[in-house]
Amino acid sequence: MDKRKVIAAYRRGLISIQECAQIIGVDSGQMVRLVDDPRLMSEAVLQRSKQMIR
Repeated sequence: MDKRKVIAAYRRGLISIQECAQIIGVDSGQMVRLVDDPRLMSEAVLQRSKQMIR
């Protein structure tokens, strides 16, 4: 499964951080770093971020 989709589901509140980590196959500590990784953000989130900066 695509990590970006799993992380997006977590950000929307559909799954917990523990569930997200289990699906991706990492521990909760690694999951926190993955959630903050801009390379794993969806294009929609990146576009909103760029618009907010301007």
